[in-house]
Amino acid sequence: MNALKRARRAADKAGVQLSDWEDEFLGSVSDRVKTYGRAFADPEKGAPGQSLSAMQARKLKEIAKKAKGKK
Repeated sequence: MNALKRARRAADKAGVQLSDWEDEFLGSVSDRVKTYGRAFADPEKGAPGQSLSAMQARKLKEIAKKAKGKK
């Protein structure tokens, strides 16, 4: 949850405009983590103790880099 919040705050602070898809991604993943404790259902997509799947974590890193102005 903290990583999702940090990515959104960093984008807002830097004045970076997230795409509609990225904005929806952050919101929907956050909602699923709050509701279910994790944002994916298939155990083959991520480790049992993780709240994000490998692909969700990867996309979150991309959004964080975009917010920092990195490519």
